[in-house]
Amino acid sequence: MITTAEEALKIVKPGDRVFIHGGAATPHYLLKKLADRANELWNVELVSISLQGDAVLADKKYKDSFRMNSLFVSPNIRDAVNDGRGDYVPIFLSEIPILFRRNILSLDVALVQVSPPDKHGYCSLGVSVDIAATAVKTAKYVIAQINEKMPRTLGEGIIHIDDFDAVVYANQELPEVVSTDSDSEIAMRIGSYCADLVDDRATLQMGIGSIPDAVLASLTNHKELGVHTEMFSDGIIPLIEKGVITNQHKKKHKGKTVTSFLLGSRKLYNWVDDNPSVTALGIDYVNDTAVIRTNPKVTAINSAIEVDITGQVCSDSIGTYHYSGVGGQMDFMRGAALSEGGKPIIALPSTTSKGISRITPFLKQGAGVVTTRAHAHYIVTEYGVAYLYGKNLRQRAKALIEIAHPNHRETLERAAFERFKNYEFERTYY
Repeated sequence: MITTAEEALKIVKPGDRVFIHGGAATPHYLLKKLADRANELWNVELVSISLQGDAVLADKKYKDSFRMNSLFVSPNIRDAVNDGRGDYVPIFLSEIPILFRRNILSLDVALVQVSPPDKHGYCSLGVSVDIAATAVKTAKYVIAQINEKMPRTLGEGIIHIDDFDAVVYANQELPEVVSTDSDSEIAMRIGSYCADLVDDRATLQMGIGSIPDAVLASLTNHKELGVHTEMFSDGIIPLIEKGVITNQHKKKHKGKTVTSFLLGSRKLYNWVDDNPSVTALGIDYVNDTAVIRTNPKVTAINSAIEVDITGQVCSDSIGTYHYSGVGGQMDFMRGAALSEGGKPIIALPSTTSKGISRITPFLKQGAGVVTTRAHAHYIVTEYGVAYLYGKNLRQRAKALIEIAHPNHRETLERAAFERFKNYEFERTYY
């Protein structure tokens, strides 16, 4: 049914649980129109992964009407989650569709943004298939914003226009995220170390940001790489155009770049539009460890906030402050570890922008362990690579201290000596 946003959104009632399409597909037009109904609504729960752009419903003035229940904390809702106006659900990205299917988080309404229908009436979820494909199938009522700016991706996100309960036509520019410091010295050094770990014919997983972009920029001399990743950004395009990425040695979706969502510039969105070399699939499949491990030499590169000297990786919080989410890190860390010749990698600068060491004696109180020390294999900073797999706690500490910032190594050695009472950490100052 083609209608106005005002008419379509009348279906939302107090106490409803509403799914919001995430990433660059965040349906801002619908959200603004829903905000106009704030005085008529209360206790409406909003469920989503990362949102891009202005999160209008997370504004303090709407705190009695709408409450975020986030499955991944994006920057625009951090304040709401951390000051008590919202909540965070720690969960593997691959398992979020289970919450919808089993009615653990049953969805009353889903708000999605799609491409215009083709001549057969089929729309595409575009840049964000991920959990949205399942949300559309399980929500009691689905409202689709049709946007001419939404690229058409091929794969699991193809939905006939008649399968939507309401359709609203509204064009808007998609949010763009472009890394600005991928050429920084630290990022390039980390990228170079990571690239050295990538074998020819490997299957890559990485995200967006300065370090992933630096890794991709360092892979120009590699051969016949493949991509099976939860998301990708602009940095992948030059490698495909140069023939570095061919996807010819993958066992799953040979010849295709597999992803679940995309986030980057308008150039990326135009490039992926109706591009048969890219397959966009649901996150429960793309991030399924059993699927990931079938590909050869899966090299998964993920980031972290801090790593303690035993290899525990915190990626979703700064102490008790919720910063992001569990996401797909463990899905791919485990999948890469089980892949033949695979390499799970955590890459991070040795210090914060304020000079605080990211390699720490202990994680901050309240910090979330996303990747356990039993799952940690490679840790990379601008000072090198620490290989932890099969090493005992003392050996891990030694390897991690060697890639910490030089200004912090003495403090870390003291902490390691006090903890492990081993001569390797003992110096004349003890």
